[in-house]
Amino acid sequence: MPLRLRFDDEEGSGACRFAVSALWETLEAVRTLDRPHRHGHHLPWLRRIRHAAAGLDLSVLWLLMPRAGRAPGFLRPAPDGPYPPIEEELERVRATDPQTAHDDLAATLACTPGGADTPQGRALLNDPARTVRDVADLTGLAWRAVLEPHWPRLRDLLEADAAFHARRLADGGPSRLFDGLHPAVTWSGGELTVESPQERSLPADGRGLLLVPSVFARPDVVCGFDGPGPPSLLYPARGTAALWTHPHGEGVPESLARLLGKGRAAVLTALAEPSTTTALAQRLQLAPSSVSAHLSALRDSGLLTSQRCGHQVLYERTPLGIALAAG
Repeated sequence: MPLRLRFDDEEGSGACRFAVSALWETLEAVRTLDRPHRHGHHLPWLRRIRHAAAGLDLSVLWLLMPRAGRAPGFLRPAPDGPYPPIEEELERVRATDPQTAHDDLAATLACTPGGADTPQGRALLNDPARTVRDVADLTGLAWRAVLEPHWPRLRDLLEADAAFHARRLADGGPSRLFDGLHPAVTWSGGELTVESPQERSLPADGRGLLLVPSVFARPDVVCGFDGPGPPSLLYPARGTAALWTHPHGEGVPESLARLLGKGRAAVLTALAEPSTTTALAQRLQLAPSSVSAHLSALRDSGLLTSQRCGHQVLYERTPLGIALAAG
């Protein structure tokens, strides 16, 4: 069954905008801790944060993340800008009107059979103002314990992904943007379709679409088509498979290292997805100046291309670079 978001015309999705949200990513990281099928690429992260996570009681947040149904809308305010600080996002959560929070909580708890009748569920509904404060505080604790130490690496990957897809939108419109974004997402004739347990068709009403890349959402895509804010789509970012595999030279074919040198071979191998200098430097544990020099040499040799997207420069392998990296 699909969810459909209808735009006025083929150009209606020109109002699409991208944002990187530390708050949204914190919630997805918390969800991952409760979803074994999501662990996949994140086992190294789970090992690193296991002691910090063990000191958190996340049961309230997990109750508000039903396996079938939506989380409370007030937990995910639409980012004001492309890269809002998490402190500002949490303040917006704390500013939620209690009645709005109560209605959101009731709708979410209804998605879990008996959820509203548990002692925890009743406590959430009986004092929604306190619930908002407590949930915001708990989310802040989760951010500091499990995500903040790794945020520079995550943010660079997410920013690079947003820049990559913004370029695809600019180059080929919505059909190019949504082609390959996620298997459950398609675009045709001014209508965005997302495979879902629900079946609904909603107008965009000139609100555009907010696209938020996520490291921890994989393999899911999360729709937020209801509510007063713009419709939103949280989708898995590219490049997460290599996110936690950072030792310099790991996985580099010996023959490629002999041909190019260990550093340049590592950079070329790491560019399975378009990336920035900063993200590559963090992933490979190399100085940004060294990575920049390797990128320039590889680009001058016809193995890479570069393109500016906003304040970032994305590097991508050419067909020759792909063939060489693949042996």
